[in-house]
Amino acid sequence: MFVANALQARPAWFRLAAVFVVICAFAGCKKDQTAAAPDAGTAPTTQAPPPPAVSDKVNAMSADQLRDAASTALREQRLYAPAGDNAMEYYLALRDKQPNDPAVSSALTDLMPYALIATEQSIGRDDFSEGQRLYALMEKADAKAPALPRLKQAIADGQASLAQRTAQAALQTEEEAKRQAELEKQRAADQKKAQEDAAQKIAAQQAEAQRAAATAAAPVTQPQRPAQQAPAPAQEQPAATPPPAPTPAAPRVSNELRPISLPAPSYPREAERRRRSGSVEVEFTVGTDGSVTSARVVQASPPRVFDREALSAVNRWRFQPVGSPVTTRRTIQFKPAD
Repeated sequence: MFVANALQARPAWFRLAAVFVVICAFAGCKKDQTAAAPDAGTAPTTQAPPPPAVSDKVNAMSADQLRDAASTALREQRLYAPAGDNAMEYYLALRDKQPNDPAVSSALTDLMPYALIATEQSIGRDDFSEGQRLYALMEKADAKAPALPRLKQAIADGQASLAQRTAQAALQTEEEAKRQAELEKQRAADQKKAQEDAAQKIAAQQAEAQRAAATAAAPVTQPQRPAQQAPAPAQEQPAATPPPAPTPAAPRVSNELRPISLPAPSYPREAERRRRSGSVEVEFTVGTDGSVTSARVVQASPPRVFDREALSAVNRWRFQPVGSPVTTRRTIQFKPAD
């Protein structure tokens, strides 16, 4: 309500303050524009044409309707949003119908600093659709405003950066899917080989045990002498060879996971810059040698922000050897440093 009354009344101190804000903002814009100018010879980024500044519905209103709607929008603090129902659009349409009205030009001058701040905030949160709409309002209000080139370049750079990040995320997702498929294939092969080796050892142990049992149960017999022969001098009979002792079974290795090394994951730079936190639930398989043979993301919050770092850390984990591969799940928390 205070903003609406101030813009309608426009006392001298307010207009001086508004002019000061505009001058400071535009001076900063010129410096940023010089710093952000592309190198000579760099191909300009293709940009989509900005949306129309004033909607057809607003353009179709009469001058009296526009004036009343603009006053209402100011009272309700709808300075530049929502689209199609804000004071800035009403004043722009009214200026087209009454270009020599000084009150309309003054009102647009007062609204420009707020539209500039809102445009920069939209670009900062990657809301380029809203940024282009606000840019179109500013451009129609004052096509020679010093901030416009910088804002235009910032929108183009932001859109290009967002498109690049989206493409990289899609490529990483595809590569991760291929890697997971390879890991699943390798895990199945490793498990099959480990089970075959274990089955062969068990079969060999059982066969050895059967041979040892058969040797121990066999009776020892002496050859009979012919009746017509005189008994030969008693000779010392050799002692019976004891049966070989059964091969002791190999000690059974526990399947309990006992960690040796659990390196923590790295914090993604973008998430750390935005101070974002989250968690990733990872399912992984530990091979008989204690290394992680495969890992996959089961659930992540938020999705695709910490997945890569979580998988990278889990694949470096090491445990004590186990009797057979073990598959388990762990949840990794990500919290920015205080």
